[in-house]
Amino acid sequence: MADFLPVLLGSDANVYGMARSFYMEYGVTSLAIGKGRLAPTANSKLVQMAVVEPGLENDEVFRRTLTGFAAAHPGKTLVLVSCGDNYTGLMARSRAALEPFYKFACPTPELVEQLDTKEFFYHACRAHGLSYPQTFGCTNQNYKTVELPFAFPCIIKPSNSVAYWNCRFPHKKKVFVAYSKEEFNAITAAIYSSSYQDNLVLQEYIPGDDNCMRVLNCYSGLDHKVKLMALGRPLLEEQTPEGIGNYAAILSIKDEELMQRMKAFLEDVGWEGFSNFDMKYDARDGQYKLFEMNPRQGRSSFFVTASGYNLAKWLVEDVVEHKPQGLTIADAEHLWMIAPAGILRRYLKDEALLAEAKRLMRQGKVSHQLFCKEDAGLKRRVWYIKNQLNNFRKYKRYFGNKGLVD
Repeated sequence: MADFLPVLLGSDANVYGMARSFYMEYGVTSLAIGKGRLAPTANSKLVQMAVVEPGLENDEVFRRTLTGFAAAHPGKTLVLVSCGDNYTGLMARSRAALEPFYKFACPTPELVEQLDTKEFFYHACRAHGLSYPQTFGCTNQNYKTVELPFAFPCIIKPSNSVAYWNCRFPHKKKVFVAYSKEEFNAITAAIYSSSYQDNLVLQEYIPGDDNCMRVLNCYSGLDHKVKLMALGRPLLEEQTPEGIGNYAAILSIKDEELMQRMKAFLEDVGWEGFSNFDMKYDARDGQYKLFEMNPRQGRSSFFVTASGYNLAKWLVEDVVEHKPQGLTIADAEHLWMIAPAGILRRYLKDEALLAEAKRLMRQGKVSHQLFCKEDAGLKRRVWYIKNQLNNFRKYKRYFGNKGLVD
């Protein structure tokens, strides 16, 4: 049994994935602190919601909550892990207050602000020779008159993901696609009718299905050197308005050249802790086009642990045990899913990829994000079955819909 206690910030599927990682490696139940309770972490033996504080996104409340939690657990080594962009920013700004009580890896507030905001991230990509889609922007002042420098369709997404997460308006989606000027006008007007008033990122559409996407998860140590890199090829994305851009199934793959370029980027900027990149392969020029960098492990990052590279192990060996670590590039075959296999069979159109997924299923090289046999109490099993069946309804209703309609 581990002599430390994992403290996870959040309550979503990412938190559950990290809790599974800690449980698999160290046999320990994690405690979570978040601003609310979400279903993926309910009725679990692997993680328990220790504190629910609706005002947690306020810096002063965050510091008071975290230091109070530490005071209530004296004598324990507390390992703190952010599972959301907002929590990473809070940790970064509160480093001095947290360091006496917690072990953690976290970038500076300046780096979080720079790289978690999309237009600044693209500036960094340009400076480091990394490709990204043709990108433009608009503000709440000029969105009605802006002229795009590329043809439709146009991707529309928020520059500030934290502010956008907290806004509300009818037919809200995580990402929109406008196929005409009329759609563009309607979508931008709807967004700016809400509390979201920051810039919007307007981007050319990169052709290709969901399986042209790539997702990269990395861990950079306290010495700012990259220790672990794992690349995945999404087979399908989720289709609900709030889930667009999240992955439903991922194949673990390897691309040495891409990983070396991303390693150089992370070390050049001096990153510390987990990072997650979303990108898409552009067949027109053979380049990977970067979409965003998240200052944390990805929501689907359990695919890394499931393929044999436990995320918790890399963190603990660095921040608690201070073991020397070289660079590990994941290369094991594995299939990760958060949706049921029937969704893959019905909606994955690439026959070769579907055959590869079926082969890995037959070989037992498959994991489900939200199902763990060690955590299969009655309430959780009932919820999991309903969750999986609900995917069929969601895909039927939303598949391919990224416009301002339900």
